[in-house]
Amino acid sequence: AAFISIQAFPALLDLPQDLEVSTVSCGSRHTAVVTRGGELYTWGWGKYGQLGHGNNVSSDQARRVEHLVAEGLRVEEVVCGPWTTYVRV
Repeated sequence: AAFISIQAFPALLDLPQDLEVSTVSCGSRHTAVVTRGGELYTWGWGKYGQLGHGNNVSSDQARRVEHLVAEGLRVEEVVCGPWTTYVRV
């Protein structure tokens, strides 16, 4: 099982340098950001597939949701629930 750190204090994100974040949403144990370019990055606990990477893998590193890119979808908004992630494209 992957270890996911839980931090009770702010931490810097390790996103590619050229990305500008426009929206952030936090669930109970996961986080999602939308970039100004319309891409979605997620990280945290992924047990229920809420990270959107097509699996139940958890990750401490922000990863782009490749399925949305492959479909040519531009993300406008993201809202995280306790164990879910809702995306408006």
